[in-house]
Amino acid sequence: MDSAQLYQFVHGKRITFDDPRSSAREFARHLDASDPLASFRKEFLIPSKADLKDPHPEAKPADQCNDPSDPCIYLCGNSLGLQPKNTQALIAEELRIWATRGVQGHFDHPLSRPWVSAAEEVNTHMANVVGALPEEVSAMGTLTANIHTLLASFYKPDVTKKGRYKIIIEGKAFPSDHYAVESQIEWHGLNPKDALVTIFPEGDRKVLTTHQICRVIDENTSTTAVLWLSGVQYYTGQVFDLKAITKYAQNKGILVGWDLAHAVGNILLELHEWGVDFAAWCTYKYLSSGPGGIAGIFVHEKHASPERHRLAGWWGHDKASRFTMDTVFRPMSGAAGYQMSNPSILDLTALLSSLSLYSNATMAAVRAKSIRMTGYLDYLLRSQFESYDSKPFEIITPQNPAARGAQLSLLFREGLMMQVFDGLQERGIIVDERKPDVIRVAPLPLYNTFEEVWDFVQALKEASLEGGAGVGKVEVNVGGESVL
Repeated sequence: MDSAQLYQFVHGKRITFDDPRSSAREFARHLDASDPLASFRKEFLIPSKADLKDPHPEAKPADQCNDPSDPCIYLCGNSLGLQPKNTQALIAEELRIWATRGVQGHFDHPLSRPWVSAAEEVNTHMANVVGALPEEVSAMGTLTANIHTLLASFYKPDVTKKGRYKIIIEGKAFPSDHYAVESQIEWHGLNPKDALVTIFPEGDRKVLTTHQICRVIDENTSTTAVLWLSGVQYYTGQVFDLKAITKYAQNKGILVGWDLAHAVGNILLELHEWGVDFAAWCTYKYLSSGPGGIAGIFVHEKHASPERHRLAGWWGHDKASRFTMDTVFRPMSGAAGYQMSNPSILDLTALLSSLSLYSNATMAAVRAKSIRMTGYLDYLLRSQFESYDSKPFEIITPQNPAARGAQLSLLFREGLMMQVFDGLQERGIIVDERKPDVIRVAPLPLYNTFEEVWDFVQALKEASLEGGAGVGKVEVNVGGESVL
Protein backbone atom coordinates (compact mmCIF):
# COMPACT_ATOMS: atom_id res chain seq x y z
CA MET A 1 0.00 0.00 0.00
CA ASP A 2 1.48 3.36 -1.00
CA SER A 3 1.53 6.49 1.15
CA ALA A 4 -1.50 8.03 -0.58
CA GLN A 5 -3.63 4.97 0.13
CA LEU A 6 -2.41 4.86 3.73
CA TYR A 7 -3.24 8.56 4.12
CA GLN A 8 -6.76 7.86 2.90
CA PHE A 9 -7.09 4.95 5.28
CA VAL A 10 -6.01 6.72 8.45
CA HIS A 11 -8.13 9.75 7.65
CA GLY A 12 -11.36 7.83 7.52
CA LYS A 13 -11.93 6.92 3.87
CA ARG A 14 -13.65 3.56 3.44
CA ILE A 15 -11.54 0.76 2.00
CA THR A 16 -13.30 -2.43 0.88
CA PHE A 17 -11.99 -5.90 1.74
CA ASP A 18 -13.34 -9.31 0.75
CA ASP A 19 -13.95 -10.21 4.38
CA PRO A 20 -14.16 -7.42 6.96
CA ARG A 21 -12.45 -9.30 9.80
CA SER A 22 -9.72 -11.37 8.14
CA SER A 23 -8.89 -8.71 5.60
CA ALA A 24 -8.61 -6.05 8.29
CA ARG A 25 -6.19 -8.21 10.23
CA GLU A 26 -4.24 -8.88 7.04
CA PHE A 27 -4.08 -5.16 6.44
CA ALA A 28 -2.71 -4.59 9.95
CA ARG A 29 -0.12 -7.27 9.34
CA HIS A 30 0.81 -5.58 6.07
CA LEU A 31 1.40 -2.31 7.93
CA ASP A 32 3.59 -4.16 10.44
CA ALA A 33 5.56 -5.85 7.68
CA SER A 34 6.41 -2.49 6.14
CA ASP A 35 7.11 -0.75 9.47
CA PRO A 36 10.71 0.60 9.59
CA LEU A 37 10.63 0.57 13.41
CA ALA A 38 9.34 -3.00 13.76
CA SER A 39 12.70 -4.35 14.96
CA PHE A 40 12.60 -2.21 18.12
CA ARG A 41 9.79 -4.32 19.60
CA LYS A 42 12.27 -7.08 20.42
CA GLU A 43 14.24 -4.61 22.55
CA PHE A 44 11.48 -4.51 25.20
CA LEU A 45 10.20 -6.96 27.80
CA ILE A 46 6.48 -7.43 27.15
CA PRO A 47 4.50 -9.06 29.97
CA SER A 48 2.74 -12.25 28.97
CA LYS A 49 -0.92 -12.82 29.74
CA ALA A 50 0.17 -15.48 32.21
CA ASP A 51 2.49 -12.97 33.92
CA LEU A 52 -0.42 -10.59 34.47
CA LYS A 53 -2.51 -13.24 36.22
CA ASP A 54 0.30 -14.85 38.24
CA PRO A 55 -0.40 -14.20 41.96
CA HIS A 56 3.27 -14.73 42.84
CA PRO A 57 5.37 -13.39 39.94
CA GLU A 58 8.33 -12.83 42.24
CA ALA A 59 8.67 -16.60 42.67
CA LYS A 60 8.94 -17.29 38.96
CA PRO A 61 12.44 -17.61 37.47
CA ALA A 62 13.27 -14.71 35.19
CA ASP A 63 13.67 -16.95 32.14
CA GLN A 64 10.06 -18.09 32.58
CA CYS A 65 8.62 -14.56 32.38
CA ASN A 66 7.68 -12.55 29.30
CA ASP A 67 6.62 -15.56 27.23
CA PRO A 68 6.85 -14.23 23.64
CA SER A 69 4.25 -16.72 22.46
CA ASP A 70 1.54 -15.20 24.68
CA PRO A 71 2.20 -11.45 25.08
CA CYS A 72 -0.35 -9.13 26.55
CA ILE A 73 -1.40 -6.10 24.51
CA TYR A 74 0.17 -3.22 26.39
CA LEU A 75 -1.36 0.12 25.39
CA CYS A 76 -0.41 1.98 28.56
CA GLY A 77 2.99 3.48 27.79
CA ASN A 78 1.50 6.92 28.40
CA SER A 79 1.36 5.93 32.07
CA LEU A 80 4.39 3.63 32.47
CA GLY A 81 6.58 2.51 29.61
CA LEU A 82 7.71 -1.10 29.23
CA GLN A 83 11.19 -2.11 30.35
CA PRO A 84 13.92 -2.19 27.71
CA LYS A 85 15.75 -5.52 27.73
CA ASN A 86 19.11 -3.82 28.10
CA THR A 87 18.15 -2.03 31.32
CA GLN A 88 18.81 -4.97 33.62
CA ALA A 89 22.24 -5.63 32.11
CA LEU A 90 23.34 -1.99 32.36
CA ILE A 91 22.16 -1.67 35.95
CA ALA A 92 23.81 -4.98 36.83
CA GLU A 93 27.08 -3.54 35.50
CA GLU A 94 26.82 -0.52 37.77
CA LEU A 95 25.91 -2.69 40.76
CA ARG A 96 28.98 -4.80 40.11
CA ILE A 97 31.21 -1.74 39.88
CA TRP A 98 29.73 -0.48 43.13
CA ALA A 99 30.45 -3.91 44.66
CA THR A 100 34.01 -4.13 43.36
CA ARG A 101 35.17 -0.49 43.27
CA GLY A 102 33.05 1.25 45.89
CA VAL A 103 33.54 5.00 45.91
CA GLN A 104 36.20 4.76 43.21
CA GLY A 105 33.42 4.30 40.66
CA HIS A 106 32.85 8.04 40.75
CA PHE A 107 36.13 8.76 38.97
CA ASP A 108 37.76 5.43 38.10
CA HIS A 109 35.08 3.56 36.15
CA PRO A 110 36.24 0.50 34.15
CA LEU A 111 33.46 1.01 31.56
CA SER A 112 34.29 4.69 31.01
CA ARG A 113 31.03 5.84 32.59
CA PRO A 114 32.35 7.62 35.71
CA TRP A 115 29.49 8.37 38.03
CA VAL A 116 30.58 11.96 38.57
CA SER A 117 29.78 12.80 34.93
CA ALA A 118 27.16 10.14 34.14
CA ALA A 119 24.43 12.72 33.51
CA GLU A 120 26.33 14.30 30.63
CA GLU A 121 25.79 11.41 28.20
CA VAL A 122 22.15 11.18 29.25
CA ASN A 123 21.70 14.93 28.69
CA THR A 124 23.08 14.66 25.17
CA HIS A 125 20.54 11.99 24.27
CA MET A 126 17.77 13.90 26.03
CA ALA A 127 18.58 17.10 24.16
CA ASN A 128 17.94 15.27 20.89
CA VAL A 129 14.55 14.10 22.13
CA VAL A 130 13.34 17.57 23.18
CA GLY A 131 15.05 19.68 20.52
CA ALA A 132 17.52 21.46 22.76
CA LEU A 133 21.20 22.15 23.24
CA PRO A 134 22.83 19.67 25.65
CA GLU A 135 23.65 22.48 28.09
CA GLU A 136 19.95 23.46 28.16
CA VAL A 137 18.92 20.08 29.57
CA SER A 138 19.52 18.36 32.89
CA ALA A 139 18.38 14.92 34.05
CA MET A 140 17.53 15.49 37.68
CA GLY A 141 14.97 15.11 40.43
CA THR A 142 11.32 14.28 39.94
CA LEU A 143 8.68 16.13 37.96
CA THR A 144 6.87 18.01 40.71
CA ALA A 145 10.09 18.79 42.58
CA ASN A 146 11.49 20.18 39.33
CA ILE A 147 8.38 22.32 38.81
CA HIS A 148 9.04 23.86 42.22
CA THR A 149 12.72 24.31 41.39
CA LEU A 150 11.96 26.13 38.16
CA LEU A 151 9.16 28.29 39.52
CA ALA A 152 11.42 29.30 42.41
CA SER A 153 13.69 30.83 39.77
CA PHE A 154 11.23 32.10 37.17
CA TYR A 155 8.21 33.15 39.23
CA LYS A 156 9.09 36.50 40.75
CA PRO A 157 5.71 38.09 41.46
CA ASP A 158 5.08 41.70 42.35
CA VAL A 159 3.49 41.05 45.74
CA THR A 160 2.12 44.59 45.82
CA LYS A 161 -0.18 43.54 42.94
CA LYS A 162 0.76 46.67 41.03
CA GLY A 163 2.60 44.65 38.41
CA ARG A 164 2.84 41.03 37.29
CA TYR A 165 1.95 38.43 39.89
CA LYS A 166 -0.43 35.91 38.27
CA ILE A 167 0.18 32.42 36.89
CA ILE A 168 -2.06 31.11 34.11
CA ILE A 169 -2.66 27.34 33.98
CA GLU A 170 -5.23 24.90 32.61
CA GLY A 171 -8.27 24.42 34.80
CA LYS A 172 -7.93 20.68 34.20
CA ALA A 173 -4.17 20.43 34.53
CA PHE A 174 -2.77 17.38 36.29
CA PRO A 175 -3.53 17.81 40.02
CA SER A 176 0.15 17.90 40.98
CA ASP A 177 0.62 20.97 38.78
CA HIS A 178 -2.21 22.69 40.60
CA TYR A 179 -0.71 21.80 43.96
CA ALA A 180 2.74 23.05 42.99
CA VAL A 181 1.56 26.30 41.42
CA GLU A 182 -0.85 27.13 44.22
CA SER A 183 1.79 26.48 46.87
CA GLN A 184 4.28 28.69 45.01
CA ILE A 185 1.72 31.49 44.95
CA GLU A 186 1.03 31.06 48.66
CA TRP A 187 4.78 30.92 49.37
CA HIS A 188 4.97 34.50 48.14
CA GLY A 189 2.13 35.54 50.43
CA LEU A 190 -0.45 35.75 47.67
CA ASN A 191 -3.91 34.20 47.42
CA PRO A 192 -4.48 31.67 44.61
CA LYS A 193 -8.06 32.91 44.30
CA ASP A 194 -6.61 36.14 42.96
CA ALA A 195 -3.22 35.14 41.55
CA LEU A 196 -4.14 31.88 39.80
CA VAL A 197 -5.92 32.10 36.44
CA THR A 198 -7.40 28.81 35.24
CA ILE A 199 -8.59 28.11 31.69
CA PHE A 200 -11.43 25.63 31.20
CA PRO A 201 -12.88 24.42 27.89
CA GLU A 202 -15.83 26.52 26.81
CA GLY A 203 -19.37 25.26 26.32
CA ASP A 204 -19.58 21.65 25.23
CA ARG A 205 -15.92 21.54 24.16
CA LYS A 206 -13.71 18.91 25.73
CA VAL A 207 -10.48 20.69 24.81
CA LEU A 208 -8.99 24.17 24.85
CA THR A 209 -8.28 26.12 21.68
CA THR A 210 -5.23 28.23 20.97
CA HIS A 211 -7.58 31.15 20.36
CA GLN A 212 -9.10 30.77 23.83
CA ILE A 213 -5.70 30.53 25.50
CA CYS A 214 -4.51 33.67 23.70
CA ARG A 215 -7.69 35.49 24.68
CA VAL A 216 -7.10 34.68 28.36
CA ILE A 217 -3.53 35.90 27.98
CA ASP A 218 -4.86 39.17 26.53
CA GLU A 219 -7.32 39.57 29.39
CA ASN A 220 -4.54 39.20 31.97
CA THR A 221 -1.50 40.55 30.14
CA SER A 222 -0.52 43.36 32.49
CA THR A 223 -0.79 41.24 35.63
CA THR A 224 0.59 37.85 34.49
CA ALA A 225 4.12 36.77 35.32
CA VAL A 226 4.12 33.13 34.12
CA LEU A 227 2.15 30.94 31.74
CA TRP A 228 2.41 27.25 32.73
CA LEU A 229 0.66 24.71 30.49
CA SER A 230 1.05 21.06 29.56
CA GLY A 231 2.46 20.18 26.15
CA VAL A 232 0.05 17.24 25.89
CA GLN A 233 -3.03 17.26 28.09
CA TYR A 234 -2.94 14.16 30.26
CA TYR A 235 -6.71 13.53 30.27
CA THR A 236 -7.76 14.27 26.69
CA GLY A 237 -4.46 13.64 24.89
CA GLN A 238 -4.69 17.05 23.19
CA VAL A 239 -1.41 18.52 21.90
CA PHE A 240 -1.13 22.27 22.40
CA ASP A 241 0.51 24.52 19.83
CA LEU A 242 3.63 25.11 21.89
CA LYS A 243 5.36 27.25 19.32
CA ALA A 244 2.47 29.64 18.71
CA ILE A 245 1.40 29.93 22.34
CA THR A 246 4.97 30.49 23.55
CA LYS A 247 5.55 33.27 21.04
CA TYR A 248 2.21 34.93 21.76
CA ALA A 249 2.70 35.00 25.53
CA GLN A 250 6.31 36.11 25.36
CA ASN A 251 5.33 39.00 23.08
CA LYS A 252 3.12 40.11 25.97
CA GLY A 253 6.07 40.05 28.38
CA ILE A 254 5.10 36.73 30.02
CA LEU A 255 7.57 33.95 30.85
CA VAL A 256 6.45 30.59 29.42
CA GLY A 257 7.00 27.17 30.96
CA TRP A 258 5.67 23.77 29.90
CA ASP A 259 4.91 20.52 31.71
CA LEU A 260 6.04 17.99 29.10
CA ALA A 261 5.28 14.80 31.04
CA HIS A 262 3.06 13.47 28.24
CA ALA A 263 4.96 15.14 25.41
CA VAL A 264 8.57 13.97 25.79
CA GLY A 265 9.15 10.89 23.64
CA ASN A 266 5.66 11.33 22.18
CA ILE A 267 5.65 14.37 19.90
CA LEU A 268 8.31 16.36 18.08
CA LEU A 269 9.68 19.15 20.25
CA GLU A 270 11.95 22.06 19.33
CA LEU A 271 12.28 23.78 22.69
CA HIS A 272 15.39 25.76 21.77
CA GLU A 273 14.10 26.96 18.42
CA TRP A 274 10.69 27.87 19.85
CA GLY A 275 12.35 29.96 22.55
CA VAL A 276 10.56 28.22 25.43
CA ASP A 277 11.79 29.74 28.70
CA PHE A 278 11.71 26.60 30.83
CA ALA A 279 10.13 23.14 30.97
CA ALA A 280 9.98 20.01 33.10
CA TRP A 281 9.05 16.39 32.46
CA CYS A 282 9.14 12.86 33.79
CA THR A 283 10.74 9.99 31.86
CA TYR A 284 8.88 6.90 33.03
CA LYS A 285 6.08 7.20 30.49
CA TYR A 286 7.07 7.27 26.83
CA LEU A 287 10.80 7.11 27.65
CA SER A 288 10.53 3.89 29.71
CA SER A 289 13.00 4.84 32.47
CA GLY A 290 11.15 2.80 35.10
CA PRO A 291 8.58 3.61 37.80
CA GLY A 292 9.43 6.92 39.46
CA GLY A 293 12.48 7.28 37.21
CA ILE A 294 14.62 10.39 37.16
CA ALA A 295 13.03 13.44 35.54
CA GLY A 296 14.39 16.30 33.45
CA ILE A 297 14.36 20.06 32.98
CA PHE A 298 15.00 22.54 30.18
CA VAL A 299 16.24 26.07 30.66
CA HIS A 300 16.78 28.08 27.49
CA GLU A 301 20.29 29.39 26.95
CA LYS A 302 19.00 32.96 27.14
CA HIS A 303 18.49 32.28 30.86
CA ALA A 304 21.85 30.53 31.30
CA SER A 305 23.49 33.28 33.33
CA PRO A 306 24.79 32.07 36.71
CA GLU A 307 23.43 35.32 38.13
CA ARG A 308 19.85 34.11 37.75
CA HIS A 309 18.59 33.25 41.22
CA ARG A 310 17.68 29.66 41.89
CA LEU A 311 17.46 27.15 44.72
CA ALA A 312 21.04 26.03 45.24
CA GLY A 313 22.65 22.67 45.89
CA TRP A 314 26.20 21.39 45.69
CA TRP A 315 25.76 19.40 42.46
CA GLY A 316 24.81 22.59 40.64
CA HIS A 317 28.04 24.24 41.78
CA ASP A 318 30.86 24.93 39.31
CA LYS A 319 32.14 21.48 38.34
CA ALA A 320 35.81 22.44 38.43
CA SER A 321 35.66 23.48 42.09
CA ARG A 322 32.78 21.31 43.32
CA PHE A 323 34.97 19.19 45.54
CA THR A 324 36.91 22.06 47.11
CA MET A 325 33.96 22.40 49.48
CA ASP A 326 33.81 26.17 49.09
CA THR A 327 30.69 27.55 50.79
CA VAL A 328 30.22 30.29 48.19
CA PHE A 329 27.79 28.93 45.59
CA ARG A 330 28.95 29.44 42.01
CA PRO A 331 26.38 27.75 39.75
CA MET A 332 27.27 26.12 36.48
CA SER A 333 25.90 27.84 33.42
CA GLY A 334 22.73 26.43 31.91
CA ALA A 335 20.36 23.79 33.20
CA ALA A 336 23.13 21.95 35.07
CA GLY A 337 23.28 24.85 37.51
CA TYR A 338 19.80 23.94 38.76
CA GLN A 339 20.91 20.55 40.08
CA MET A 340 20.90 20.17 43.83
CA SER A 341 22.04 16.67 44.69
CA ASN A 342 24.09 14.11 42.82
CA PRO A 343 21.65 12.00 40.78
CA SER A 344 20.97 8.31 41.31
CA ILE A 345 23.33 6.35 39.08
CA LEU A 346 20.84 3.50 38.86
CA ASP A 347 18.13 5.89 37.68
CA LEU A 348 20.45 7.53 35.15
CA THR A 349 21.52 4.13 33.84
CA ALA A 350 17.91 3.02 33.34
CA LEU A 351 17.19 6.22 31.44
CA LEU A 352 20.33 5.83 29.33
CA SER A 353 19.12 2.36 28.31
CA SER A 354 15.87 3.68 26.87
CA LEU A 355 17.26 6.93 25.45
CA SER A 356 19.78 5.01 23.40
CA LEU A 357 16.85 3.30 21.66
CA TYR A 358 15.22 6.63 20.89
CA SER A 359 18.49 7.96 19.54
CA ASN A 360 18.77 4.98 17.21
CA ALA A 361 15.16 5.25 16.09
CA THR A 362 15.06 9.10 15.94
CA MET A 363 12.09 11.11 17.16
CA ALA A 364 11.11 11.97 13.58
CA ALA A 365 10.57 8.29 12.78
CA VAL A 366 8.83 7.66 16.12
CA ARG A 367 6.41 10.50 15.51
CA ALA A 368 5.75 9.45 11.91
CA LYS A 369 4.77 5.93 12.99
CA SER A 370 2.74 7.28 15.90
CA ILE A 371 0.65 9.41 13.54
CA ARG A 372 -0.04 6.35 11.35
CA MET A 373 -0.77 4.03 14.26
CA THR A 374 -3.03 6.43 16.16
CA GLY A 375 -4.78 7.27 12.90
CA TYR A 376 -5.39 3.56 12.32
CA LEU A 377 -6.78 3.21 15.85
CA ASP A 378 -9.00 6.24 15.37
CA TYR A 379 -10.29 4.86 12.06
CA LEU A 380 -11.13 1.46 13.52
CA LEU A 381 -12.89 2.93 16.56
CA ARG A 382 -15.06 5.20 14.43
CA SER A 383 -15.82 2.73 11.63
CA GLN A 384 -16.38 -0.43 13.67
CA PHE A 385 -18.68 1.22 16.20
CA GLU A 386 -20.70 3.24 13.67
CA SER A 387 -23.52 0.64 13.56
CA TYR A 388 -24.21 0.79 17.31
CA ASP A 389 -27.66 2.14 18.17
CA SER A 390 -26.11 3.91 21.14
CA LYS A 391 -22.36 4.32 20.93
CA PRO A 392 -20.66 3.25 24.14
CA PHE A 393 -18.05 6.01 24.05
CA GLU A 394 -17.01 9.32 22.55
CA ILE A 395 -13.43 10.00 21.47
CA ILE A 396 -12.57 13.27 23.21
CA THR A 397 -9.06 13.52 21.75
CA PRO A 398 -8.85 15.83 18.70
CA GLN A 399 -9.06 13.97 15.38
CA ASN A 400 -6.47 16.23 13.74
CA PRO A 401 -3.14 14.31 13.90
CA ALA A 402 -1.26 17.55 14.61
CA ALA A 403 -3.40 18.14 17.69
CA ARG A 404 -2.86 14.76 19.35
CA GLY A 405 -0.05 12.42 20.29
CA ALA A 406 -0.15 8.64 20.69
CA GLN A 407 -3.07 8.67 23.13
CA LEU A 408 -6.79 8.48 22.41
CA SER A 409 -9.13 9.10 25.32
CA LEU A 410 -12.50 7.35 25.23
CA LEU A 411 -15.29 8.90 27.31
CA PHE A 412 -17.80 6.13 28.08
CA ARG A 413 -21.47 6.36 28.88
CA GLU A 414 -22.10 6.67 32.58
CA GLY A 415 -21.61 3.42 34.47
CA LEU A 416 -20.01 1.52 31.58
CA MET A 417 -16.32 2.33 31.75
CA MET A 418 -15.20 0.08 34.60
CA GLN A 419 -17.03 -2.92 33.18
CA VAL A 420 -15.27 -2.43 29.85
CA PHE A 421 -11.94 -1.80 31.57
CA ASP A 422 -12.23 -5.03 33.57
CA GLY A 423 -13.27 -6.92 30.45
CA LEU A 424 -10.17 -5.72 28.61
CA GLN A 425 -7.92 -6.75 31.49
CA GLU A 426 -9.48 -10.20 31.50
CA ARG A 427 -8.42 -10.46 27.86
CA GLY A 428 -4.84 -9.49 28.65
CA ILE A 429 -5.14 -5.93 27.37
CA ILE A 430 -3.59 -3.19 29.49
CA VAL A 431 -4.94 0.35 29.16
CA ASP A 432 -5.56 2.84 31.94
CA GLU A 433 -8.68 4.44 33.35
CA ARG A 434 -9.41 7.89 34.68
CA LYS A 435 -12.52 7.81 36.82
CA PRO A 436 -15.33 8.18 36.42
CA ASP A 437 -15.69 7.43 32.70
CA VAL A 438 -12.49 7.65 30.63
CA ILE A 439 -10.21 4.92 29.26
CA ARG A 440 -6.93 6.14 27.78
CA VAL A 441 -5.41 4.05 24.97
CA ALA A 442 -1.86 4.71 23.79
CA PRO A 443 -0.11 2.53 21.19
CA LEU A 444 3.61 3.33 21.37
CA PRO A 445 5.67 3.19 18.17
CA LEU A 446 8.70 1.36 19.54
CA TYR A 447 6.91 -1.72 20.84
CA ASN A 448 3.27 -1.79 19.77
CA THR A 449 2.07 -3.21 16.45
CA PHE A 450 -0.77 -2.40 14.08
CA GLU A 451 -2.11 -5.91 14.59
CA GLU A 452 -2.31 -5.25 18.34
CA VAL A 453 -4.35 -2.14 17.58
CA TRP A 454 -6.72 -4.25 15.48
CA ASP A 455 -6.99 -6.91 18.21
CA PHE A 456 -7.67 -4.23 20.83
CA VAL A 457 -10.63 -2.86 18.89
CA GLN A 458 -12.15 -6.34 18.50
CA ALA A 459 -11.74 -6.93 22.25
CA LEU A 460 -13.23 -3.52 22.99
CA LYS A 461 -16.32 -4.45 20.98
CA GLU A 462 -16.72 -7.67 22.95
CA ALA A 463 -16.15 -5.99 26.32
CA SER A 464 -18.59 -3.20 25.45
CA LEU A 465 -21.31 -5.69 24.56
CA GLU A 466 -20.70 -7.60 27.79
CA GLY A 467 -20.95 -4.31 29.65
CA GLY A 468 -24.36 -3.59 28.18
CA ALA A 469 -23.60 -1.39 25.19
CA GLY A 470 -26.35 -1.75 22.61
CA VAL A 471 -25.65 -2.63 19.00
CA GLY A 472 -27.94 -2.31 16.03
CA LYS A 473 -27.66 -3.85 12.60
CA VAL A 474 -24.08 -4.55 11.66
CA GLU A 475 -23.07 -3.47 8.19
CA VAL A 476 -20.69 -5.75 6.36
CA ASN A 477 -19.11 -4.48 3.16
CA VAL A 478 -18.49 -7.30 0.72
CA GLY A 479 -17.21 -6.71 -2.79
CA GLY A 480 -18.33 -3.08 -2.64
CA GLU A 481 -21.95 -3.96 -1.73
CA SER A 482 -23.58 -3.41 1.63
CA VAL A 483 -24.96 -6.56 3.26
CA LEU A 484 -26.99 -6.42 6.50
